[in-house]
Amino acid sequence: MALLTRRRFLQGAGAAAFGAFGLGSYAMAVEPGFMLDVTSYRITPRDWPDGLALRAVVLADIHACEPWMPAARVRRIAEITNALQPDLVFLLGDFNAGHRAMTQMVAPAHWGEALSVLRAPLGAYAILGNHDWWHGALPGMPSEDAEPVRRALRDAGVRVLENDVVRLDKQGKPFWVAGLADQIAHWKSRGSYRGLDDLPGTLARVGDDAPILLLAHEPYIYKNIPERVALSFFGHTHGGQVNLPIAGPTFAARRFGADMVYGLCGDARRPAIISAGLGTSILPMRFMRPPEIVHVTIGGPARVA
Repeated sequence: MALLTRRRFLQGAGAAAFGAFGLGSYAMAVEPGFMLDVTSYRITPRDWPDGLALRAVVLADIHACEPWMPAARVRRIAEITNALQPDLVFLLGDFNAGHRAMTQMVAPAHWGEALSVLRAPLGAYAILGNHDWWHGALPGMPSEDAEPVRRALRDAGVRVLENDVVRLDKQGKPFWVAGLADQIAHWKSRGSYRGLDDLPGTLARVGDDAPILLLAHEPYIYKNIPERVALSFFGHTHGGQVNLPIAGPTFAARRFGADMVYGLCGDARRPAIISAGLGTSILPMRFMRPPEIVHVTIGGPARVA
């Protein structure tokens, strides 16, 4: 076997370093900042009423900040959402920035104004995420109990649901949208949180047997969701955010379970959809999980596109 020469070693090391730099640049610039997927699902939950077909667009984990998620990009996402012609829009929390690696904050009033262009005949509905409670527009800023986020959403014409429900109908066919307060809103100690969610109390507000669509930021609550809920929507996981070849979303799988990280999850009696989200948390990096708008048609033949 030929000995490894110093020159060949340096060439190999240089190629590896260049490759690592290229992958790092892609993961920190191209995928999170320039890519945007529209992922479409078509699903008919068990016992879904005949004749009720809904189109919903789900936006999760915006994490507004410069240069990764400026107000202009939020507005473009809202315009693409409108082009999908949804009946209703769901926003699944974490509007505040998720890390300190940024050049400038995006104030709630600015991303809220960008979202104000959203148009859906049955309305837009939002829940709050952990970063909306943990801090203000940037990590380290006071959260003011998430009131700036609520105010921005209200000013944008988006209804905020915190352990609350709203009854809607399409062409005389009723259904409910239920939204939970955040499950890890208050930090107690390392790995320990106090949530504000009240699933039993929220579902108790449902006044008839029309189907329920549930919005929750984190998927931790899934194990407690009864079959009474037709379909649940979650964010928070970012679909793993960084999905290494072979290893996959290892960190996210340890936190949430391998089957509750991304996509159409759960069982046939309690289906759930977990969005990859739009922004980034911890680090401004995505790999093999681009930012995502979720487009869901509920009702009709059950299939995933």
